[in-house]
Amino acid sequence: MKPASQMTPQELAEASARALWDGDSTSQRLGMVLDHVAPGEARLTMTVTDTMSNGHGTCHGGYIFILADSAFAFACNAYNQRTVGQHAAITFLAPAHLGDRLTAVAREVSRQGRSGLYDIRVTNQDGVHVAEFRGHSRTVKGTHLPVGD
Repeated sequence: MKPASQMTPQELAEASARALWDGDSTSQRLGMVLDHVAPGEARLTMTVTDTMSNGHGTCHGGYIFILADSAFAFACNAYNQRTVGQHAAITFLAPAHLGDRLTAVAREVSRQGRSGLYDIRVTNQDGVHVAEFRGHSRTVKGTHLPVGD
């Protein structure tokens, strides 16, 4: 693998995502799939299982939040800078049901200095808008890949 300093922005996003994914046991154990990553963008999918259902017989909101939060993480970590969530909020718009295939699409709204703002839309397999998540990121010390030449 070539040094991070010699990678294109897309190569850097993909390599950073691989490094982040390798340590992300939560997303992996929940059956998430990272379908797309690019600078400031990510798309993850997850199927709602019976262990994710709540007392109403729908997907527990925490699992929808985790999916959106994972998409947020991959989008804001695409620049080979360790970046964490500083604040996040979610609005649930429609229930998700057992067997639904949920997709979270993250897009960067703003990235200045150490702060970023990301919007994540969660939909089901029929395109129903399930939730809207907004995440505020903060870059911290460190990189995912070696920086040197």
